[in-house]
Amino acid sequence: MTALPLVGRRVLVTRATHQAGKLSDGLRALGAEPVEVPVIEIQPPDSYDALDQALLQLYSFDWLILTSSNTVRALVERAEKLNVSIAQRFLHVAAIGESTAQAARQAGLAVKLVPEHYVAESLVEALAGRISGQRVLLARAAVARDLIPEGLRAAGANLTVVDCYRNMIPAASPEQLAKALLDGIDAAAFASASGVTHLAEVSRQAKIAYPLAGVIAISIGPITTDALMRAGWTPSAEAKVSDIAGLVAAVRLYFSSQP
Repeated sequence: MTALPLVGRRVLVTRATHQAGKLSDGLRALGAEPVEVPVIEIQPPDSYDALDQALLQLYSFDWLILTSSNTVRALVERAEKLNVSIAQRFLHVAAIGESTAQAARQAGLAVKLVPEHYVAESLVEALAGRISGQRVLLARAAVARDLIPEGLRAAGANLTVVDCYRNMIPAASPEQLAKALLDGIDAAAFASASGVTHLAEVSRQAKIAYPLAGVIAISIGPITTDALMRAGWTPSAEAKVSDIAGLVAAVRLYFSSQP
């Protein structure tokens, strides 16, 4: 019987608690021990005013741009409180990646566009020829990168940006990280740039040197890789496809290539 490729490897998973399962399950299926230390916690935006106004006038938009499955979840939950439907018949929906698109479809949205590469630049490029003069609603996390709104406005969109949620750091994260490192960690699998920056802050709070000594970083894609590089942590591998399955495959490929 062939041994699973990641047997004996402990892999740090920093995703929010409600999102960690898919990554952890994928690693576990290959023999790894996923070590979950959530460094992201989804909290409501500072104010719902802009989001509520947009949802109540959703019929007036031509396009809805979704930047994460957390965005979809926040939209659905808020729409239910307002007793409005987000499944507007004439609304064109663009999702930054397939996992976001899947969440949107489950919410009853007809996804019209998913870019070839699951990153902001590819999303803007795919939309550029379609949105000139169109009313576009961009739903995203607070304090997100400005690349998407800048690109959409440059393409001629009449753009409205609303914050759907905030990425916060759970209070228990520093203690959890310190305990996780006691038994050793082989790799950290990063599914977002927020995971990189939040882990840096958690390490600072726990008085642990960052990047984590003796731990290799594996990135889900170019945006996360850029965040790692800016943090002084060169990733040992990057997923070929920027989704969770691609990240698991990158972890497997890296360790399979090691002696």
